[in-house]
Amino acid sequence: MYTWLETILREEYEQVRLLKESPRGSVRLVQHKNSGKQFILRRFTGNGEVYQKLLGCSCPNLPLILEAAEKDGENLVVEEFIKGDNLGFLLEGALFTPKETQDIVKQLCKALWALHSMAAVHRDIKPENVILRGKEAVLIDFDAARLHKPGAQADTQVLGTTGFAAPEQYGLSQSDVRTDIYSLGVLINVLLTGEHPSKKLAGGHMGRVVHRCTQVNPQKRYKDVLHLMEAV
Repeated sequence: MYTWLETILREEYEQVRLLKESPRGSVRLVQHKNSGKQFILRRFTGNGEVYQKLLGCSCPNLPLILEAAEKDGENLVVEEFIKGDNLGFLLEGALFTPKETQDIVKQLCKALWALHSMAAVHRDIKPENVILRGKEAVLIDFDAARLHKPGAQADTQVLGTTGFAAPEQYGLSQSDVRTDIYSLGVLINVLLTGEHPSKKLAGGHMGRVVHRCTQVNPQKRYKDVLHLMEAV
């Protein structure tokens, strides 16, 4: 275990509860002993370069990353705790209206614009990775994110969520900003219909947006999230 991890857990923080655990790592809610303020502590194996890029980045639709350390492929991250419910939980109660969906998507486009401006690709956009803090949509969990490498033929590691992952994430080519546009298109459809677009496509204008987002050929999708935001 990291000396750094041992230090922050024993001297500065105490665990409130374990939120998630998988073979790749864990996510814990921790509380600062002196201030009483709560944070998220992530521990995972893999590439943590995007968390390093996000250090100090201030965007209302992204969590603030406070600490990021890596050693021998193991990563530790301390980030802002976003209070609210994720879209997956909210979808259990009801679908979202077109206006609510538009508002959420515009905010996620702003989050992705910040990421994409750093040459980072999220690669795991899904309902569980979007938290509504009041009316503010916050994109979380960059464990599967990577930096786009000019000239690379494919991603070095296949990661993502079945149904939301773009075809290129399965080794067909390297993921880029259009990969996130594909996943965001699926998310739009799920918010409106509760189904993957291959099963039930949303109607009207938003359905046409989803159709373009989820083209198998990345070149047929929206060029970037600004074009998608304008279309929405």
